[in-house]
Formats: sequence, C-alpha cells, structure tokens
Amino acid sequence: MERIRDAFASLGSNRALIPFIVAGDPDYATSLAIARAILESGADMLEIGFPYSDPLADGPVIQAAALRSLNRGCQLPDCFRLVQDLRKETNKPLIAFTYVNPLMQYGATRFFAELAQAGGDGVIVPDVPLEEAPDLANAAEKQGIAWIPLVAPTSGEHRVQAIAQQARGFVYCVSSLGVTGERSAISTQVESLVQAVKRHTNLPACVGFGVSTPDHVREIAGYADGVIVGSAYVRRIGDAASGGGDAIDMVSHFTMSLKDACRG
Repeated sequence: MERIRDAFASLGSNRALIPFIVAGDPDYATSLAIARAILESGADMLEIGFPYSDPLADGPVIQAAALRSLNRGCQLPDCFRLVQDLRKETNKPLIAFTYVNPLMQYGATRFFAELAQAGGDGVIVPDVPLEEAPDLANAAEKQGIAWIPLVAPTSGEHRVQAIAQQARGFVYCVSSLGVTGERSAISTQVESLVQAVKRHTNLPACVGFGVSTPDHVREIAGYADGVIVGSAYVRRIGDAASGGGDAIDMVSHFTMSLKDACRG
C-alpha cells in the first residue's frame, strides 16, 4: 500500500497513468517484456489482469486476451510469478485485477498472502458488491494489500460514501456503464462521480473504462488523480500477436503519448 501512496505523492501537478495488461498474453515471456516496457516508458503503476474464463466486466478485447493467456496455460501461480519478476526490476506499484470466483477457489487468505509475497500492492475485484466486500477487504489489508473498489455513475451519494470509506490505495471511478472497451468519448457524468468520491475520502480518484486516447487522458486529467487505460493496450498487444506489428514498440510509444497527456 505504501508504494501506491508514495507514487501519487510524487506526482506533483501531474496525474497517474495506470495501464492494464493481461498476464500471460500472448505468452508469459512476452507479457513480462510488455509490462517492463510500459513501466520503463513512463507508466506510474501497472494493473495486471489475472486471466479468467468468464470475465463479466470485460468486453471482447480483454476477453480474447484472457483466452489467449489461458490457452497458453497461464494460471494464478504464473500471475504471481509475473508480479514477482517485475518487482525485482521496479519499485512502482503493481495491482492485481481478478474476479471473485478464482479468488475464492484459490482461497482469499492464500491469494492475498501470495500476492504480497510476490510484491503486489493492491487488488481490484470488480464483481464483489459493497455488501459482500468487508471480509475480503480486511483479509487483503492484513497482508498489506490495498482493496481498490469501483464506483459507478449510477452509485448514489450514500453508496459512494460507503465505498470510498472502504477503499485503500485509490478509488476506481467507472467512466461508463457496461463492460470495458474503447469508446469515442468520455461520459460527462464521470467528473461529477469523481467530485462525489472526493467529498468522502482523501484517497486519489482514478478513472477507467473506455479511456483510450491521449485526448481522453488529457480531459480526465483535468479533474481526476489518475487515468486507467486497458482495452487500448490489450488491443495493440492482440494486433501484434496476429502479426500486426511489434508489441514492445507499440506499447512503448503509446505509453509515452498517454503520459505526456497526464502532465499538469
């Protein structure tokens, strides 16, 4: 958790860039090299999706990436190994993105302990509602793992308050309803959502879902503390895996353009 806090504290007037990739996509070695390139190109932290066969919050781009990874045999121990391998090279925060089914099947205490031992800093579990989150959030905190919840544009003020008070690390503000995926524009509702979060916590508020261009990032950087970009990265990785270019070069240049848009 301290690495997340320190990363935001070091930004000054800039905003945090938080890319998302899927562990093991298109294979372990390539995903490690991609993660390394993203961090070296200016990302402030990295969100690592643990592949799952039924990713309810994800659109077709990330679903396809999870399938590519699973087909190459990537399992939870491999995801922890990816975190561990990255931790040997960087002090930037590494955040796991998983679903409740594999988390519970593996065992929550075991999951958070192994994530912490690998050098992970936080966890996002999008399909755990507020009412069912306290036990998992407490189990994560005991291992020093930040529980990073999602708030949506449809969340009322009281629910935003309850979610924000449960949060550690930062609060993930969902920019639009539905699943992840690139969109042409960012909803005008998300700025109000960020303001609502800030009324109830001093933690950073970061925006994700649908963020895919430097212009999107520049717009969000005007009111949020960080920007999460997922499908736009994963699409590039998928294109490269299909022979559409060099993944390392593509994600490196994309990261630099997004980070430039995060500058205050």
